[in-house]
Amino acid sequence: MGYDDIGFAAQAAVPLTTVRQPAYELGRVAAEILLADAGAGPDVARHVTFTPELIVRASA
Repeated sequence: MGYDDIGFAAQAAVPLTTVRQPAYELGRVAAEILLADAGAGPDVARHVTFTPELIVRASA
């Protein structure tokens, strides 16, 4: 079993089942938070939840 759905996971001799994170969405939200906080007052904690996806392949 793999994590982050790296390219090798699908191309291994036995394709690995993996957990895929929404990488694009993670980056987009991080950039939005960074830009919103630029020059802002005191830091405010934020909690953002992303839903991973199980990719079932031949190793399962």
